[in-house]
Amino acid sequence: MSESRAEDEAAIQAVLAASYKAWEAGDADGMVADYTADATAIMTGSLRDSRDVIRASMALAFAGPFKGSSTVNRQIGLRFVGRDAAIVVSESGILFAGQTEVPEAGRVNATWVFEKRDGRWLIAAYHNSPVLAPQP
Repeated sequence: MSESRAEDEAAIQAVLAASYKAWEAGDADGMVADYTADATAIMTGSLRDSRDVIRASMALAFAGPFKGSSTVNRQIGLRFVGRDAAIVVSESGILFAGQTEVPEAGRVNATWVFEKRDGRWLIAAYHNSPVLAPQP
């Protein structure tokens, strides 16, 4: 891996870490700080079609059902698509207050699409889907 690719990978990892930390803090503004203005988030039953919409929905969730929650994330892969795009695939789940592990039914596979804009890696799209069966 070239030095610039290693730096890009480290920057992407830092964006993910900041997003996870903001979730744990219940900080909707911090969670979307590294999203593009036109970012999309698709989750079962919903499409959130801008950073502002994503932020507003997460603020409501952090005040309600996600209050005191955190996420568990295991990166499965990261690949670059050209010079200014990358795709991260992870397995994730929400750890609700009082839980010590994510129930099987709560696990999702997630795809993160990153775009490098003005030298900064940002999340351009996020999508998740329930993990229905263990992967081989």
